[in-house]
Amino acid sequence: MRDAQHRVDLGCTLEARGTLTRLTGLVLEATGIREPVGSQCLVTMGSQPGVLAEVVGFSSDRAYLMPAGDVHGLSSGASVAPTAPYIPAPRLGEVTALPLSYSGGPLRLPLGDGLLGRVVDSQGAPMDHLGPLLNVKSQALNRATINAMDRDPVREVLDTGIRAINALLTVGRGQRLGLFAGSGVGKSVLLGMMARYTQADVIVVGLIGERGREVKEFIEDILGDAGRARSVVVAAPADAPPLLRMQGAAYATAVAEYFRDKGQHVLLLMDSLTRYAMAQREIALAIGEPPATKGYPPSCFARLPQLVERSGNGLNGVGSITAFYTVLSEGDDQQDPIADAARAILDGHIVLSRSLAEAGHFPAIDIEQSTSRVMNNVVSRPEFDLARRFRALHSRFEKSRDLVRIGAYASGSDAALDEAIRRHEGMAEFLQQDMFVSASLQESFAGMAHSLEAGAPA
Repeated sequence: MRDAQHRVDLGCTLEARGTLTRLTGLVLEATGIREPVGSQCLVTMGSQPGVLAEVVGFSSDRAYLMPAGDVHGLSSGASVAPTAPYIPAPRLGEVTALPLSYSGGPLRLPLGDGLLGRVVDSQGAPMDHLGPLLNVKSQALNRATINAMDRDPVREVLDTGIRAINALLTVGRGQRLGLFAGSGVGKSVLLGMMARYTQADVIVVGLIGERGREVKEFIEDILGDAGRARSVVVAAPADAPPLLRMQGAAYATAVAEYFRDKGQHVLLLMDSLTRYAMAQREIALAIGEPPATKGYPPSCFARLPQLVERSGNGLNGVGSITAFYTVLSEGDDQQDPIADAARAILDGHIVLSRSLAEAGHFPAIDIEQSTSRVMNNVVSRPEFDLARRFRALHSRFEKSRDLVRIGAYASGSDAALDEAIRRHEGMAEFLQQDMFVSASLQESFAGMAHSLEAGAPA
């Protein structure tokens, strides 16, 4: 009787338990529960610890659940509870509360200022051994979207501290860009430079589906103590179940939304959008959705804009989320279906070139293939014209590089190419930058102007 009264005091409602009937691959099938998609359930077997699972689909009276943990030990007949697990009454003087992520119904995770300087997993549990989270509240993971007409357009420039981006791919507050790269071309280093040098109040880093060792290295070697103090890191490594990888991306976005709604300017770095799509592909294929483009079911391409559109400027100009999403190009193929879909829904893309990285050119940004769709809205006309002239000369040289290299070009045949050859050395030097050196917006435009003057005839 005391236990029943305690459950009433905690707000635990009556629950209808279901039964696990099938486990195939990644999917659990249960009967006897009627919970909406997105609801949380706890699957228990005897005295073993329960496995948290989320309803991802249904067919007639069967619910499909995706586990958020190891299913080892489960068998047919396991109990599936759509509400919080049974909590015994506390002993005298003991305080008991519902766990943040086991509150029943849609997932609720900790949000608040207490996340600053912390490293958490996809379920809001601390990973940094610094004790429990303080000054946080359990809030719904899925937040209401902002009407497009209630957002301010991107009009204010954002200083990233990187010369090539500041001068040639100028970023605006509230812009969403893709960082397209293959493996081993300096993607993580470039993200670290953005995290250290970008002018933002809060930095939210989502490490989704990447190598586990990168989590600690990113925090200690790239963020450092100063960067970590204003950062929140959400980590869902490659060995995490697909549900947790997707949840990690949504959680990182929700954290960024929390600080944006407080009027702060947030930098969201998500590595990577491709791993998020791959996690959705695993879930969709497991519940029977047919594959469409190169093995990706239609729901993958529907999920991408739902995630990306949550960033941007806040309601009526209050706060902003400037987001960089890394997109992995398989075999450096820019026509990969996820890369192609991301390019269409983002406000610009920065492409990293393997040939530049192999030549020791860092950051290995391919200026010809990269673009910022809001640059003409955030810079002055003289600055925009200067960047366009730089691009034209750079492209002119690159297209004739082989002719110049083998000596097949005769000087004086093309005045534009002659100018590009004279200025190439200074332009190439301008595009390179040490990872421990920052360049302000003013320094970037001044350096670009100087590089266009270098090599001029006396």
